[in-house]
Amino acid sequence: MANDQQAQQQRICEALAVKASIDPQQEIDARVDFLCRQMIETGQHGLVLGISGGVDSTVAGRLAQLAVEKARDQGVEARFYAMRLPYGEQKDEDDAQKALTFIAPDEVLTTDVKPASDALLASLEQGGLAFRDAGHRDFVLGNIKARERMVTQYAVAGAMGGMVVGTDQAAEALMGFFTKYGDGACDLAPLTGLTKQQVRDIGTALEAPTHLVKKLPTADLESLKPLLADEIALGVTYDEIDAFLIGHPVSEQAFTTIVQTYERTEHKRQLPKAP
Repeated sequence: MANDQQAQQQRICEALAVKASIDPQQEIDARVDFLCRQMIETGQHGLVLGISGGVDSTVAGRLAQLAVEKARDQGVEARFYAMRLPYGEQKDEDDAQKALTFIAPDEVLTTDVKPASDALLASLEQGGLAFRDAGHRDFVLGNIKARERMVTQYAVAGAMGGMVVGTDQAAEALMGFFTKYGDGACDLAPLTGLTKQQVRDIGTALEAPTHLVKKLPTADLESLKPLLADEIALGVTYDEIDAFLIGHPVSEQAFTTIVQTYERTEHKRQLPKAP
């Protein structure tokens, strides 16, 4: 790898606060402490997180539950609200239920985002919005679903005096693989700086179900492409993304795809621009 590519890779890794290796238990302790301190310092004594059945929300959910339990040990009346936010019937609902069983949250709230999402899209079309084709329409609907889920979580956080927990980790941050103001919107991001494998390692240390830890990642936002694998959508594998993040060499094709995607999605990682 050329020196300029190595320097560029290093700058990106540092910007995303990635460590080449971690001690899973130390990371668990530090991230639980972070969530606990945020509740105590802000006076917002609830944590809210949508649980999909994937490894990221499973790990973040368990960290959140451990954090509210730690806060309660310190005399703070804290609670974790785990949310199920399906669009109609979720094809891997069994995995979501297994995740909830593992997390053991204080409360589970369920809201179907399909009625609100479909109604908004219908209203847009009635107002004159047109799409290039069915795929374009489905893509826009997918982002609407993600934003409706975040609207729902913030409604619960507002009602219960809490903060919304996000699941963004370094691999998704690198690729901008999240919906702006959707799953990318949150108050607390306890998985920041972790590669996908490091999230899995923490899941294993937490004794999460192996099936969920190793599950093929999918955003599952597009109705015409149910359970589309992230790696197909991204054009690179998580192994390649993780290798890039910890400073290892990757193929020229992977390097180009990753860097171009990182640069194209820079706006997602920034606050709104102002004059």
